Amino acid sequence: MSKTQTPEVSYQARPFNARELIAQIGTMNVLAISGGRVQVIKNEQGETMEVVLPVGHGYSVRITLGFMDTWTVRRVYGVKNPKTKGVQEDVYFDEVGEVAYKASCYVNVPFGDSKGQ
Repeated sequence: MSKTQTPEVSYQARPFNARELIAQIGTMNVLAISGGRVQVIKNEQGETMEVVLPVGHGYSVRITLGFMDTWTVRRVYGVKNPKTKGVQEDVYFDEVGEVAYKASCYVNVPFGDSKGQ
């Protein structure tokens, strides 16, 4: 896992254990989604705030933990000026792997509520 620090995340999220999230998604799903590439975004205190799974062609799957202990999975396009192409909120731990995989299928597959398109 690569580690990157950012001063803040622009949406509501709380710290979580990245290894636990990866275990909930499943190793085979992570391999299918991003080829095993995982980027961990941390806050200034060193706590994990977001996990990014780069997909390809500028797309990535970004996962955060909300305050109600449910995951938010976003399909994002772009690096310098990222645009959210779909969001699914209130994802339970046993569904996060399937939802993340669906988010990674960006060619002709709708995902979430398509915020930001």
